[in-house]
Amino acid sequence: MPVESLFARLEPLLPSVNKPIQYVGGELNSQIKDWDSAEVRWALMYPDAYEVGLPNQGVQILYEILNERDGVLAERTYSVWPDLEKLMREHGIGQFTVDAHRPVAAFDLLGVSFSTELGYTNLLTALDLAGIPLMAADRTDEHPIVIAGGHAAFNPEPIADFLDAAVLGDGEEISLAITEVVREWKAEGSPGGRDELLMRLAASGGVYVPRFYDVSYLPDGRIQRVAPNRPGVPWRVAKHTVMDLDAWPYPRKPLVPLAETVHERYSVEIFRGCTRGCRFCQAGMITRPVRERSITTIGEMVQTGLKESGFTEVGLLSLSSADHSEIGDVAKGLADRYEGTNTSLSLPSTRVDAFNITLANEFSRGGRRSGLTFAPEGGSERMRKVINKMVSEEDLIRTVTTAYENGWRQVKLYFMCGLPTEEDSDVLAIADMARRVIQAGRQATGRRDIRCTVSIGGFVPKPHTPFQWAAQCDHETVDRRLRALRDALRRDREYGKAIGLRYHDGQPSIIEGLLSRGDRRVGRVIRAVWEDGGRFDGWSEHFSYERWAACAEAALADEPVDLDWYTVRERDEVEVLPWDHLDAGLDREWLWQDWQDALEETEVEDCRWTPCYDCGVCPTMGTEIQIGPTGRKLLPLSVV
Repeated sequence: MPVESLFARLEPLLPSVNKPIQYVGGELNSQIKDWDSAEVRWALMYPDAYEVGLPNQGVQILYEILNERDGVLAERTYSVWPDLEKLMREHGIGQFTVDAHRPVAAFDLLGVSFSTELGYTNLLTALDLAGIPLMAADRTDEHPIVIAGGHAAFNPEPIADFLDAAVLGDGEEISLAITEVVREWKAEGSPGGRDELLMRLAASGGVYVPRFYDVSYLPDGRIQRVAPNRPGVPWRVAKHTVMDLDAWPYPRKPLVPLAETVHERYSVEIFRGCTRGCRFCQAGMITRPVRERSITTIGEMVQTGLKESGFTEVGLLSLSSADHSEIGDVAKGLADRYEGTNTSLSLPSTRVDAFNITLANEFSRGGRRSGLTFAPEGGSERMRKVINKMVSEEDLIRTVTTAYENGWRQVKLYFMCGLPTEEDSDVLAIADMARRVIQAGRQATGRRDIRCTVSIGGFVPKPHTPFQWAAQCDHETVDRRLRALRDALRRDREYGKAIGLRYHDGQPSIIEGLLSRGDRRVGRVIRAVWEDGGRFDGWSEHFSYERWAACAEAALADEPVDLDWYTVRERDEVEVLPWDHLDAGLDREWLWQDWQDALEETEVEDCRWTPCYDCGVCPTMGTEIQIGPTGRKLLPLSVV
């Protein structure tokens, strides 16, 4: 039977809420498929506001891939703001999709893409509004299978009690594989119910089902072991890696929002993975190996995406886009093709040592010359050796000098505070670097309108990185160092006014640290925070450290662990980590050795251009680095 749209009941409430257009749907390239002709139905969720969630590449790609398949239907749902949540509860309206406003509870699967751990409480809001029991153990055959993916699902243990399943890595192929398992199970008459379906997913080795694993603890609170609790369940679950990105040129038809969103451009992922080896960077570690899209596929995607969307900006995305082996030819080819049109090109992620002015000029040929952004990450040379960010201060000064000489006036620099082994002097060195940048710009141009913006975030140790064993810096120390840096810049009469400083205080980082390296016991904390009103914790105006600290203290009162135990405590080599049974391909011994190298301030090369240094990914995953050059050129094939 067709599922009734909730819009007739929802629409009268919309004039009473902020930004009602975000709940209306009807975007260009959105799809509404017939409910009854679909055999498998997915609700895809990004657990944040529409303005943040709609541009998310992962959700857009899966939305398009699934809807291309016969007999498969996919719709999108996002977190509703507290004003609408209140009204939905008063009027008995469930969590809905924005496409056809169908109730999320009616779908076969709810796929949730987590980019950050601070979205966990929003999952609970959506489940509760949908009428889906929060605890996976309480769900029946009538409820959707709740599956988590995305970077923050590489350690799903803190939300394990709320999930039926989790998937690690690239979603394109595994989402279709899961779809076929569900389709086959339903065609057979749903034998064995929910438990049988989850068993079929788990037996494949590519889907993690938390309920099929038991966790035991030592008296001091550490994990003793994580073990399967039934036959046929693998001891370890591996990540998924798409090896031929050219075969998956998505999104072909990007969604064009009706409401304002954080990014309004057509984004092309020009490669996945990064082997630079920055020790703090979870994304770089878990997405290995490097796999490039060919220059011709990039050109075809841009041409199709602009035609189907009407966007006037193209973003070439990756973890370090200037590292693409043919980035010069890509930039020139696209600049040639779209010269004289209203289309601008952007390269959001650029390393200091990969930047060159020719590349920058190609990207600004369309007339837009925004500020340049670089991420030295550490203020001192010593700190950059610890984190393996091989950028010298001389490299940076040479690069920004060239940029200033060629007409740029503004540079943004990103850093982190609270890194392992960091001292006060390492943070104060950020001020020295910013001064040198301004000084270099003034000398190169003879002008006084040179600006440098310094942006600083708190460091959070992440799973599947060499810093997964590190003690997180307490928020008091982070805040004290940041105040000292601010005061040093304010006192500087010569350069201070030319340097902007933006930073986040240390408290949200501590909670992110709790969630990123937590185990199943942290689920009690998340639920307590949510029950106390916790929503949109990634937004500073909604986040409450006091709430999280109080709920952690109460929820963990009977355990030998607390907030500090999960965050500011250093782990030793033999401790079982909550995610050790989840395989990102990285050899644990290699990660430990890299952690020791960090403490000894030893740098490691990028294996794209040097011999393999045995991180383990390629042999473990049956993959290999895929880079050019292809030798092909992107010609201006057509007049746009």
